[in-house]
Amino acid sequence: MVDLLQWAYPEDVRGSRCTPEDGPWPRAYYLLDEAEIWEELTLLADPSSILFNPEQGWRADGVNFQPSPTAITQDRYVLRELNVHGRLWTLTGVFDGHLGDETVEHVAHHLPIIVEQFLQEFVDENDPTHHITPAFISGLFSRSIVAFDDAIAGDILKLFGGSDRLCRYSDREIREIINDQEKGGDNYKKARLCMYGTTALVALTDPEHENLWVANLGDCQAVLVSPKAAEEWDVEFITSEHNGDNDSEIERVRREHPGEPECVVNRRVLGALAPFRGLGDVPFKQPPSFTRRVLYNLAPGFSDTAPWEACLARNLTPPYISAAAEITHRRLGRSAPGAGRPRYLVLASDGFADLCRVAGPATVLAAWAAREASTPPASATGPESNLASRLLRQAIGGDDRASVSCMLTLDMDGSWVDDTAIVVQTL
Repeated sequence: MVDLLQWAYPEDVRGSRCTPEDGPWPRAYYLLDEAEIWEELTLLADPSSILFNPEQGWRADGVNFQPSPTAITQDRYVLRELNVHGRLWTLTGVFDGHLGDETVEHVAHHLPIIVEQFLQEFVDENDPTHHITPAFISGLFSRSIVAFDDAIAGDILKLFGGSDRLCRYSDREIREIINDQEKGGDNYKKARLCMYGTTALVALTDPEHENLWVANLGDCQAVLVSPKAAEEWDVEFITSEHNGDNDSEIERVRREHPGEPECVVNRRVLGALAPFRGLGDVPFKQPPSFTRRVLYNLAPGFSDTAPWEACLARNLTPPYISAAAEITHRRLGRSAPGAGRPRYLVLASDGFADLCRVAGPATVLAAWAAREASTPPASATGPESNLASRLLRQAIGGDDRASVSCMLTLDMDGSWVDDTAIVVQTL
């Protein structure tokens, strides 16, 4: 492949990770042919698909993209069916972990189970459509997420009888309880979950596919891509970003913590965390004693506690990170202008927006949808049939083989792309 060796400069690499300081430039990459591009995408993006209703064409596809061989992605995605008294609901989601990957892995696996359990408990088994209103499901969806998040710290606090009883234990006693690796490590694993956090963007559709609910915590984005007349596409962003770029989120936290000027510093929660809503992130939700007494005593725990002490000094009236999801509901009636063309729900972590930052996500999504309408996947099983893989390819260069090849094979030690999880669901 020596004759296919190419050279790239920072401006040739999509996203914001590569800078002139990451030299020396230029850096090498390999120009791939079409078959090699799809082979690399399949290898690097962990694609999968699920058919919710083959007769109706309802499906969901997902990818989790990080091309650097030395980086471990902290993003996750899920594609699930939930069985609620014999009727199948659908749940899809993307999660963007931070600080570590234990919590995001836990959330991606267990949150769908908790949502399913709440639906099974509160939906009437004998009359499963009775009192099922959009507002009822919105409230149930929100409560299930909060209950799930409460359990992350709650499972550890139960070991000590509650947060107000930690003071009754010595550090040695706490270490003996939570560092139980030689006894199976159940307590240790639960404590580790408290050290990290994740955003969450989760979509729920009812069995009749008449209603869509989207629960958002953090800075992932949900987008409806709908057909219009004359082969045009409407791209509608239906969620807000819960981070320091959103002034309303900053004001919300300041209102909840009056008289605390350092509840937000440099547009970060307690000067440390970028997302203002999320799951986990227990040091931002519990009093400082939880972090100092429990997490500092993990073996190994935080290697350097100095940055945490700067944060904990500002932690006066927790919680500062909210687990209250923003719930968006949409009815899924078919519209006449786009008859014969599908509508898509796209769920994406913030890495997708970073990949699209030059043209903009809306432009990339519209171009991708137009391509899907004109050249739909030819195979039901091949790698090119995955809608999320096709959208990812559009984001990293589309038909520009050199650009796509650069994003897949750049010779660089660290990650040159932000972790990117994408789910595409047909509606």
